[in-house]
Amino acid sequence: MSRRYAILAPGRFAVDAKTAHGVIRYGTDEIVAVIDPSNAGRRVRDVLAYLESDAPIVESVAQALQFSPNALLVGTAPKGGGLPPEWRGAILEAIGARLEIVSGLHEILSDDREFRVAAGAAGTTIWDVREAPEVPLFAGDVYDVAAPVVLTVGNDCAVGKMSVSLELVRAARNAGKKARFVPTGQTGVLIAGWGISVDRVIADFAAGAAEQLVLYAAHEGADLIVVEGQGAINHPAYAAVTLALMAGCAPDALVLVCDPRRVTIESYPTPALGYAEAIAIHEALLKTLKPANVVGIALNTYGLKPDEARSEVARASEITGLPADDLVRFGAERFYQTIASRIVKRPPLTVATHR
Repeated sequence: MSRRYAILAPGRFAVDAKTAHGVIRYGTDEIVAVIDPSNAGRRVRDVLAYLESDAPIVESVAQALQFSPNALLVGTAPKGGGLPPEWRGAILEAIGARLEIVSGLHEILSDDREFRVAAGAAGTTIWDVREAPEVPLFAGDVYDVAAPVVLTVGNDCAVGKMSVSLELVRAARNAGKKARFVPTGQTGVLIAGWGISVDRVIADFAAGAAEQLVLYAAHEGADLIVVEGQGAINHPAYAAVTLALMAGCAPDALVLVCDPRRVTIESYPTPALGYAEAIAIHEALLKTLKPANVVGIALNTYGLKPDEARSEVARASEITGLPADDLVRFGAERFYQTIASRIVKRPPLTVATHR
């Protein structure tokens, strides 16, 4: 269906409403209003210019209804994925107005009796984006996919792996490729309209979920498949989903996405990996499964001044000997053209090749 979203992000829109930001920048559904009393009266671009949206920011669901939305999107996905208790009233008000409720939280809103009963009485629905389908165990069929597969990996969570994946796909399409974006998280699913939030899949089946996503993209006729990464390989909480994607999508090449300001993993004392160390660890792990190299460094320089950003891009390239750029800030075309020749199919490791 075509959705006209009011986005719920009170007090969070300018802070960490990653789901809202991704859908506004890359989605195709219309954004009619953002609900955030702390920024009410402004436009989205007044708060976050890079989102390039003139959608109004309002105080309440009642004000958002003046812009005729047909869906309410929960605009954040906080750690642990729980619904802030103070948001319940807004969701019930939206249900009462017969809006579809769209949520990427780990907390399944349709399992909440009050929400479920209210939605049934109002004749509307709840779409829990993160609710995962049943998937098979990894089978190895992904090794037969003809199109090369690129996976984005990062030095932390929330550094821009989804954005880089989408920018790469757009640049590849502009270069004449039939590139396909593979969504593996709730925001990517909302943008693409399909996919699986792999972090919601039972651990034994997570690699199988990644494999199924790549097989689907290949079936659609892609000649380049770009898989959205999740977490970080040394993230104390999210490393498991990173490793599942590395095993399950069987990448032929990696793009390392880094926020150069991260000293530690967000919310943990664990040190964030430097460029060279991150490259070495990812390549060493894949060397035991299906060898793949990091072919470029994509930086998230948001918050740095332009000269600081360009200096960091140059530093990353000098340290690694690889192409580096901020694809969102400076554009992805030049970066893609530089790495395109490095993205080639590679066979999985076997006893014969290992010897």
